[in-house]
Amino acid sequence: MRILLLAEAANPEWTSVPLVGFNQAEALRRVADAHVVTQVRNRDALVRAGWVEGRDFTAIDSERVAGPMHRLASGLGLGAGRAWSLGTGLASVAYLYFERLVWRAFGARLTAGEFAVVHRITPVSPATPSPLAKRCRAVGVPFVLGPLNGGLAWPAGFLAERWREGEFWSALRGLRRLLPSARSTLDHAATILVGAKSALDEVPQRLRARTLVMPENGIHAAAHPEPAPRPRTLPVRFCWAGRMVPCKGLHLGLEALVPMLRDQRAKLTLYGDGPERQRLQQAVAAAGVSAAVHFAGWLPQADLLRGMRDHDAFLFPSIREFGGGALLEAMACGLYPLVVDYGGPPEICADAGHRAPIGTRDSIVASLRAAAASLCDAPQTLEALGHQAWRRAQTFAWSAKAKFYCDLYARLAAESGRTAQSAP
Repeated sequence: MRILLLAEAANPEWTSVPLVGFNQAEALRRVADAHVVTQVRNRDALVRAGWVEGRDFTAIDSERVAGPMHRLASGLGLGAGRAWSLGTGLASVAYLYFERLVWRAFGARLTAGEFAVVHRITPVSPATPSPLAKRCRAVGVPFVLGPLNGGLAWPAGFLAERWREGEFWSALRGLRRLLPSARSTLDHAATILVGAKSALDEVPQRLRARTLVMPENGIHAAAHPEPAPRPRTLPVRFCWAGRMVPCKGLHLGLEALVPMLRDQRAKLTLYGDGPERQRLQQAVAAAGVSAAVHFAGWLPQADLLRGMRDHDAFLFPSIREFGGGALLEAMACGLYPLVVDYGGPPEICADAGHRAPIGTRDSIVASLRAAAASLCDAPQTLEALGHQAWRRAQTFAWSAKAKFYCDLYARLAAESGRTAQSAP
């Protein structure tokens, strides 16, 4: 079978969704005859990664619409890393044009039976429709959608964080229904994949029978060998990684650790940057724990993983997190995670981490503080806890996901009567 992968965002040199798109597409290319269709902004990075344009991928130039939408989102977002819902909405408009160009380039080949299945890997937002789902169904090609992740409501009691995040635009999320194919995309998809159980709310009950839960994030198992035993003593070394934005809840995690940071039973390293950095630095200084907190900034992925492996536990207090790629990488490095029990993170760590119940600020801080204090009281337990987290992370290997998808493609192709062969 030949598979057509739609990965509008697929870039090995970026983070978040573009890196997810690349990693999944790369894993599938290793085990299947798959051709990737992506946006032209990713072309150079893919070539540097060893992909051959025309053979391995096709770059679609949709900048005529994507460029203005990106500039508009930046202008209205009031700063980098903010107004996620607004950016997603405007990107959805640009994506409609992207798929129009994809059909122009591949419609005849799909109709002729060159591809057995089409799979849209990115965008992951359930708010972004796919007109190609209907077109593919019309020519008898199964269309796989997802994993989709998003639509997670803001928890009660965090209005200040929501406004600092620029998420007042999320009130307009219902306007997505006005986009072309917004209602028909799910109806015409042969299989709908969702990245978390919370994302099931985006799928009508009548379509649940062809909906599967598959987290969108993964790890390269070969890059994460079993951690070597090492002494675990005080101070316990906590770390965090990601965008410094309000929804990440870093202010809650910092408040939880302050007692242990003050008495030198703990240290904290923060990898990343963002609009909340100055606020966090001020909070660290005001708490008198500057000597115990290190702002490391952004690091290349390889350096980040090396840095993580020098730590004992991963603090991940996000109050609104769809997935949790950084969390998964930390667990693969053998770090015991402390998360808030809401959205994607608790599904990733399951019983291999501490899950602070979602609630008030004070209750979240109290739960995280109690868990951190327990680790500081018995640092020797971190060896076994970290190993448990590492074993859990191994179940998210990209290679295992690729095998799952190949089995899914074979089943869908058989059901549709498609046995498309590779092009000569």
